[in-house]
Amino acid sequence: MVTLGSAGVAAGALGAPAARAAARRLLINATLADLPTAPEKLKAPLFAEFAEEFWLDYSPHWKSSTRDASRAYIDKRLIPRFGTLCVDAIERADINRWRDSMADVGGAFNRSIPVMSVMMQYAEKLGYREKNTNPCRGVSRFKRDLPERYLSADEYRRLGRVLAEHDGANAFVVPALLILIYTGARVSEIATLRWRYVQIPRLALPDSKTGPKTIYLNPQAIAVLDGLQRRGDDQLVFPAIYREVPINLGQHWEKIRRKAALPDVRLHDLRHSFASVAIAKCIPLATIGKLLGHALPETTARYAHLADEVISESADRICSTLAQTMGMTA
Repeated sequence: MVTLGSAGVAAGALGAPAARAAARRLLINATLADLPTAPEKLKAPLFAEFAEEFWLDYSPHWKSSTRDASRAYIDKRLIPRFGTLCVDAIERADINRWRDSMADVGGAFNRSIPVMSVMMQYAEKLGYREKNTNPCRGVSRFKRDLPERYLSADEYRRLGRVLAEHDGANAFVVPALLILIYTGARVSEIATLRWRYVQIPRLALPDSKTGPKTIYLNPQAIAVLDGLQRRGDDQLVFPAIYREVPINLGQHWEKIRRKAALPDVRLHDLRHSFASVAIAKCIPLATIGKLLGHALPETTARYAHLADEVISESADRICSTLAQTMGMTA
């Protein structure tokens, strides 16, 4: 039996309405006693503290190159901006203000915000933020005019002559550059290539920017590799001259491109030029994407305008032929 209070007219006695209310509260508490209760919300830490917690949990699952870049973004961009805010207090307006403040370094913002977004998603999983409250979702990136430089036939001839005459101390420079030219591979993929990945007629890379990748070798690329002495499986195909470390092609490219009168051509432009030649030969974009190892069709779509130019030129030639046949040339 539960006594709610005394009745009657004594001091502190309960009247009927108050007694009924007290009784209802007791009944409700008794009914809910065995039901599960909602867990208490975790107290959200400051962003600077959460950054270390996130790093310990999440970074081991990234590739080493991704870890290095992401750590730099967190230390140089994110913590200075959000470090003193509680994780659950960061809102879309904060992200937008951050974006506006980085208008002069849009590329840095574009590379930093994916890291911030992943951190906010992880904060939700840890219970520091409500579900589906990622403030980075839908924030627009800065549009960048990506440089597009394609070698012409005459420029390829100039480059070929310089490579044929090159007599640098490191004999691996020219073969490495030729493999870049013939395959459209990324510089890092060739600089770090090891002999165990060379499985003629392909290169089987266990890891690349987009994960495992197969680079298909044409006869010219195979001839370059056949001209090299095969070393141990774990050794680099194109090492530096004095140590077993990846060759620094950028250092050598500076001199070679100047000799070829191509001072504005970057090593990565050899990859762009590979794609442009493929399009000129009417190879479909989907096939070019496979050759270049693009993970997404949108990446290859940047070359679509080149395909349009090829089609337009073909149409011009066809119409010119038809006009001449009909005797209607201007």
